[in-house]
Amino acid sequence: MQQTIEEIQQEIVEEFEMFHEWQDKYEYLIQLGKELDPMPVNTQTEENKVKGCQSNVWVNAEYTDGKLFFTGDSDALIVKGLVALVLRVFTGNNPDEILNAQPHFIADIGLANHLSPTRSNGLAAMVKQIKFYALAYKTKAGLA
Repeated sequence: MQQTIEEIQQEIVEEFEMFHEWQDKYEYLIQLGKELDPMPVNTQTEENKVKGCQSNVWVNAEYTDGKLFFTGDSDALIVKGLVALVLRVFTGNNPDEILNAQPHFIADIGLANHLSPTRSNGLAAMVKQIKFYALAYKTKAGLA
């Protein structure tokens, strides 16, 4: 059975608790980015580009069997790690689950306090884009 958004967030918090120094947390973020499945180049379009990010960030959504599956990428190492975390939390869930989720893992692991303002804004823009996709697919499917 698939984990809930809440369970995934808790898992991420526990993973980051293993690291006591922020340098180690940043290295872990970079590693997560390197492990992110490549996003097909044909989906790295202007339409999928996340507005509000200083780096180039793309997020694409596919709607299958009532659930949204996301792919994403960035040209910046730490940001790509942030993309990996956000996709991990939200992918494979239905639009309502995504729309109702509160991404508290960002504050819980201390990212809110340790990212530059531009990265924090970009992270918020990624979450906003994912919720926008969820609302769009919910409306399109006549679920709204």
